[in-house]
Amino acid sequence: MKWKTRFGAGVTALAAVLGVVSVPAATAAPATALAAPDISLANIKTHLNQLQTIANNNGGTRSPRGNGYAASVSYVENLLKNAGFTTTRQTCTSCIGQSQNLIAEWPQGDASQVIMLGAHLDSVSAGPGINDNGSGSASILETALTLARTNPTMAKRVRFAWWADEESGLVGSKYYVNNLPSSERTKIKTYLNFDMIGSKNWGYFVYDDVASVKAIFDEYFSSIGIQTEGDSEGDGRSDHASFKSAGIPVGGLATGAGDIKSSAQAQKWGGTAGAAFDNCYHRACDTTSNIPDTPLEKNSDAIGYALWKLAVATTTGNDYSVALNPTAGTVQPGQSLQVAVNTTTTSGSAQSISLSASGLPAGATASFSPATISSGGSSTLTISTSSTTPTGTFPVTVTADGANVDHTASFSLGVGTSSCAPVTNSTRLDIPDYPGAAVNSPATVGGCARNASNATKVEVHITHTYRGDLVIDLVAPDGTAYRLKNSSSDSTPNLDTTYTVNASSEVANGAWQLRLRDVGPADTGYLSSWTLTV
Repeated sequence: MKWKTRFGAGVTALAAVLGVVSVPAATAAPATALAAPDISLANIKTHLNQLQTIANNNGGTRSPRGNGYAASVSYVENLLKNAGFTTTRQTCTSCIGQSQNLIAEWPQGDASQVIMLGAHLDSVSAGPGINDNGSGSASILETALTLARTNPTMAKRVRFAWWADEESGLVGSKYYVNNLPSSERTKIKTYLNFDMIGSKNWGYFVYDDVASVKAIFDEYFSSIGIQTEGDSEGDGRSDHASFKSAGIPVGGLATGAGDIKSSAQAQKWGGTAGAAFDNCYHRACDTTSNIPDTPLEKNSDAIGYALWKLAVATTTGNDYSVALNPTAGTVQPGQSLQVAVNTTTTSGSAQSISLSASGLPAGATASFSPATISSGGSSTLTISTSSTTPTGTFPVTVTADGANVDHTASFSLGVGTSSCAPVTNSTRLDIPDYPGAAVNSPATVGGCARNASNATKVEVHITHTYRGDLVIDLVAPDGTAYRLKNSSSDSTPNLDTTYTVNASSEVANGAWQLRLRDVGPADTGYLSSWTLTV
C-alpha cells in the first residue's frame, strides 16, 4: 500500500461506465440467493507463509527490484491455472523491471458484465510485505480458489488481478487501465480493491466511493455485529484510484496503515488507542507475525460475501434494468438539460423504485419527475447548473433504489464555455521527499471542441528548497505523459516558470494531471498552483 506517502495489452478489464450499469446493493436480496461459502482462514495463512518464504529466499523482500515479486506471481498463477482459471501475464513497461500484472478470469457468467477484484502483490524493498499487501493478495487468491471449488452458477463474469509495482505509485494498475480498449471497459461493472486487510491494531474500513457497493460490505459486517467506517486514510491511494478516475464504480476494504487509532475506535473495535493501525507498515517487521487472525478472517469472508452478491446467480427474484437516454450531454454554466430514465422489469413482479443522483459539480442540482416509479415506468431527470458551476466533465450516477434490488446508470455531464480558456488548480499539494511516490494535481478542461495545441502551455509555481530534485510531467486524459522537467544539479530554490509542449495528438477536453516527483533526498516543497492552456 502506497498510503504513507499520500499518493501515486492484451488483457481486458473495467468499464468507463456510460449507459446501463447494474450494481446490486445490499437491500433485500431475493430469499433464494445462494449464500457465500466460508473463505478458509487456514488456507489464506498457507498462502501468506509461502509469500514469507519467497521473501526470505530473496533478501527479505518481494519487491520488483529483485526476484521476490516474480516468484510471488508464479506461486499465485500456478494455483489459479490448476483450479481452471484463464490466466494472463501483462508486462507493464512503465513498472520497475517491467514487472507483470497477473490477470485471472473464471470462464463462466455473462462476459459482457464483469466484476473485478484486485490487490497489489509487490512489497516495498524494506520488508516482505505480508500485511502490505500479502493479506489482500492471499485473501482474493483463496476467494478465487473457493469460487472454483464450489463452482456456482454465475450471473456475471469474475476477473481477479494481482498488481505490479503499486509501491512506486500505483504503476501496474494504472498501466492496465490506460491500456484498456473502450470496447472492454464497457463490460466491467465494479472493481473491488483489497489493500492491507490484516493490520495488527486493526480497524474495519470500507471504501465509500459508491454507496451501493459500500452497502454490500456493510450488510455483511452488520450481520456479524461489526460497525465500519469509511476509509479516509486510503482514499485514492491504492489500486482502485485509476479505475475510479476512469469513471468505474469502485469499492474495497482496509484495516489501516500508519494512521493512529482513536479512543473511540479502540472502544468500538478493541486494540490500542494512540497507536498506529500497523506499526510495521513499510518495515522489515511486516512478516507473518504481524498478521492477527481476526481481521483477516472477517475481511476475507466479507470479500466472499460481496463477490457472491455481485456475481453469482440467484434462482428467483424480482429484478429490473435502468437505462438513460441520452447517456451524455453538455451545457453552459447556468443552463439545464433533461435525461429520460427508463426502466424495464426483467424478472418477477414490478417493484417500487426511488430515484436519486450523485456526483454533480458544485452549483448543480438534479430533480426527477416523478421521483418514485414502478419498474417498467419512466421518469425525467433535469440537471440544472448555475453561473458558478465549474467547467469540466463530471460522471453523474443515477441510483434506482428498488424494493428488492438497486441499480445504477451513469451520465457524463459536460459543463463548459465556448472558448478553450486556461484552467488553474490553486490547491496546495505537498511533494513528498525522496523516496516518496509521485503526486498528481488535476485540472479538467471542458467545452473545448478540438485537440490540444502544439504549443500547450503549463505554468507552474512551486516552493522547494532544491528545485533540481524535481521531475515534472504533464499527463493527458488518456494517460500519455509529457516530460516537462528532468532532475538536475540546479540548487536554486523554488520554481516559477512556463513550459511548452506539443500535445496536439490529445483531445483537449478531459482530466489532465500535473505529476511531480522528488528524486533527491533532504529537500522538500510543495506545488502552490499551476495553469494549463491547451
